[in-house]
Amino acid sequence: MEQNLSQIAQKLVSDGKGILAADESTATIKKRFNQISVVSSYDSRRDYREMLFSTMDAMNDFISGVILFDETIRQNCRDGRKITDLLKETDTLIGIKVDTGAKNLALFDNETITEGLDGLRERLIEYHSLGATFAKWRAVIKITKNTPTNYSLLSNAHALSRYAALCQEVGVVPIVEPEVLMDSHDSNHTIEQCFDITSKTLSLVFNELTNANVALDGIILKPNMIIPGINCTEKVTPIEVAKQTLKCLEECVPKDVPGICFLSGGQSDIEATKHLSLMNKIKVTDIKLSFSYGRALQQSALLKWKGNDKNIPEAQQAFKHRAKMNSLASLGKWQDDLE
Repeated sequence: MEQNLSQIAQKLVSDGKGILAADESTATIKKRFNQISVVSSYDSRRDYREMLFSTMDAMNDFISGVILFDETIRQNCRDGRKITDLLKETDTLIGIKVDTGAKNLALFDNETITEGLDGLRERLIEYHSLGATFAKWRAVIKITKNTPTNYSLLSNAHALSRYAALCQEVGVVPIVEPEVLMDSHDSNHTIEQCFDITSKTLSLVFNELTNANVALDGIILKPNMIIPGINCTEKVTPIEVAKQTLKCLEECVPKDVPGICFLSGGQSDIEATKHLSLMNKIKVTDIKLSFSYGRALQQSALLKWKGNDKNIPEAQQAFKHRAKMNSLASLGKWQDDLE
């Protein structure tokens, strides 16, 4: 079992490839569709995601896996094929979001705990039977004057470890995603504060994973980059972000972990690409650094698509371009002039 998990994890961070996060909840994708004045329906969500997944060049060359929402893993394409079969045509690994969202942490103001552990074993068994070989669970950490507390960090780390153990029990690779937010309305923390809280978070997470007997060579870490809050007045350079992120990861992530696929976390698509490429250019270890982007891969394609079939070729071209740019970034080969 462990060898199989390790093989899946290594395939997710194959050279020049990364993960497409297409697991937006129904509420989140409605907000995205509102930008382009498209009604979010069962069919429109299917059409949009099918448009992305059928961009064959991008999926074949630059995408190793796709994280799906519960609705999508059960859907059929317009022509009646299963969406999972469409992904299998490009040898794309199928992932599934299994948490049920971040809810208020009882008795702790402005902090959350991610829920979804109840019944998770049975849901994972079903998702595995539907083709899923990896899963995702996101913990949300907010930096304010009074947060995060030790209790919230430990609670979320413990939940991540229980989720990861349940995944590995049924042969599914867990993506472990502790996100220190950069883009909440009150995010004004400095890059130094982000470094400190992210380091503390990762240390607790890996301690809990080890306590839960999770095989670290059979997981993928999906962290935030070390970046100031969106409202921070102290601006930093891209090279500072790259250096601080690498320092944090080298100090906190065990060498057994096969790879790190960053979340974009509110960065613009080009910022997320630039930071990833810089890290891969300057890193001195052989740690695998790639991407697991949602908005940073999809936004330009969404704006081209506008819910109109006539726009599909142009939207697919936009998606292919962003996928290629991030592929190059995962190899440290992206340059501004390629945009």
